[in-house]
Amino acid sequence: MTRILISAGDVSGDQQAAALVRELRRRRPDWKIYGLGGEALASSGVDLIGDQSDLAVGGLFELVGQVGRVRRAWMAVQKALVEIDPELVILVDSGGFNLPLARQVRKKTRARTLYFIAPQIWAWRPGRLKRMVQRVDRVAVIFPFEKAAYSGSSLPVDFVGHPLAEELGTWRLGCDHDEACRRLGLDPTRRWVALLPGSRRNEVARHLPLMLASARRIADDCPELGFLLALAPSIDRGQVEQVLERSRALGEAPAKLSIHGGASREVIRASCLVLLKPGTGTVESMLLQRPMVVVGRAHPLTAALVRRLLKVRWLSMPNLIAERSIVPELLQGDATSRRVAAEASALLNDEAESRQIRDLAKAEQRLGPPGAIRRVADLAESMIVSDSK
Repeated sequence: MTRILISAGDVSGDQQAAALVRELRRRRPDWKIYGLGGEALASSGVDLIGDQSDLAVGGLFELVGQVGRVRRAWMAVQKALVEIDPELVILVDSGGFNLPLARQVRKKTRARTLYFIAPQIWAWRPGRLKRMVQRVDRVAVIFPFEKAAYSGSSLPVDFVGHPLAEELGTWRLGCDHDEACRRLGLDPTRRWVALLPGSRRNEVARHLPLMLASARRIADDCPELGFLLALAPSIDRGQVEQVLERSRALGEAPAKLSIHGGASREVIRASCLVLLKPGTGTVESMLLQRPMVVVGRAHPLTAALVRRLLKVRWLSMPNLIAERSIVPELLQGDATSRRVAAEASALLNDEAESRQIRDLAKAEQRLGPPGAIRRVADLAESMIVSDSK
């Protein structure tokens, strides 16, 4: 029986890993698939060997205090490598965890390794390319500009397209603004602003107070607006309630705020504007045709290190895809409630909103044709078949 191990270290990776598993199970129901992941991967029918929520922390210096949780996931996957002895290991995103894991796969097994949603060596730390070549057999990248980072290397790289382009392109046809409001129990005649602080605990701690304070300023200018807070499945609602309580005590939270867990897409679709951190959420907002303001705060030491190593002008994917600034980015010291509110208020103007949506639609066309997950499944099958010959 063919055995596969798949490792996904964050919420977005978990969702794409689950989609890939469903496609593989449809084609090869006899394959046994194990995984390190979260709710999505578990629902796809894999045998979970570890919990993705143990890895729900981002940044370098932010790991301090979370080492025990990460070590627990690390030990679980090390044990699984030996006990399962997989023929193929599929790594999904989360380079900080999965690239060291690829080294262990090389040392402890004869498995081949496919990296889907690879580390962003095109953006920073290009030295990781050498490790990728040494540890990985094939790479599936999701942005068209990524292949250039591997030019001159011996590593086979395939641009498969972005899986969300097909998924959300279809999803949005059945969920317009009014339908999203209906699913969330909202008044569709009111204008809503979405807040997406992140899928990791430290991201929520850094971004949510800023977003709440920004929302309060926006509400002062536009009292008719309501605000929607989207919580990722990996986030404890108790943590959010504590932040919200502190912000309200300081007078830095909007009065009209509702919290929605596990429904970020509906929250985005119901809104006329999205405030969010850099990451996959910016691609989702682009595909759901909603204007956005991107805000980012990291540990000061992490931010200083990233600034030294960063090779690109922007952090948000719509800007990187378009190769120009089409959505505002406010990072570190620039990310103040006053500036966020000013950018948001400007986008609430019909002309500015329409212009950004047009620019986002043009950028979407660069994400590749439908069928990304099917193409990754093709690669996985070919690696198993070629290895058995």
